[in-house]
Amino acid sequence: MPLSRNTIGAVFVGGALILTFSALAYPAMLGVENTSANTSRIIANTPYGPLTEADRDFVVKVRAAGLWEYPLGQMSMKRGTTEEMKEAGKHLVVGHAGLDAMCRKIAPELNITLPNQASPQQQQFVATVDSKSGKEFDSTAVAIMRVTHGQIFPAIAKIRATTQNTLVRQLADLANDTVLDHITVLENTKLVNFDQVNFQQTTPPKLPKEQLTPPAPQPGSPVVVLTPRPDLDVNTASPTPSPSAG
Repeated sequence: MPLSRNTIGAVFVGGALILTFSALAYPAMLGVENTSANTSRIIANTPYGPLTEADRDFVVKVRAAGLWEYPLGQMSMKRGTTEEMKEAGKHLVVGHAGLDAMCRKIAPELNITLPNQASPQQQQFVATVDSKSGKEFDSTAVAIMRVTHGQIFPAIAKIRATTQNTLVRQLADLANDTVLDHITVLENTKLVNFDQVNFQQTTPPKLPKEQLTPPAPQPGSPVVVLTPRPDLDVNTASPTPSPSAG
């Protein structure tokens, strides 16, 4: 049964859940002494074009998104109660494995340090869904992921429209297709309540920065890899077409 507006509001506020692509500062682990309020500030000139604070944060955020959505995809494949829910799980796993591979490829080229853990609020996403079972598992997972994906979408578009860095632009292209695909398969579960989604997307809670920032990896620690799953035979490069009207 779909969650009520009050219930989903409690999940997002009580669980410290907010836009996955919220404002994120990573100055210490990225060797930047001061993070400016102006995210268009150029922090490095690279062979691929200038790198701004917004560009750097985008790469970090795409990586962090995979660190919580990939395990939720795995859960959905195993514990989803419908074929549509299991299919959504497959798309989450395959899509974020692909995004993760690109993040790990371009980060060294741009001198960006990637996190190995999701932020505290993102980890709470996973814990909240993991605590549910049956139909409640399905509805809670879909509610959380559809809201966050809907909020992510315009952030990707803004980076794609403004970045002058070709590697960041490539990541934004892939992220755009992947997120649109994920929105589509989540909606295919028939569990999305659009009134709830629109309410949550337009009135997100404000949380402390420490809730939104993935912890820095230990020096010298290996980069966590989200395992590719070509065996699932899922294409997330473009969304599944919606049925034609009439």
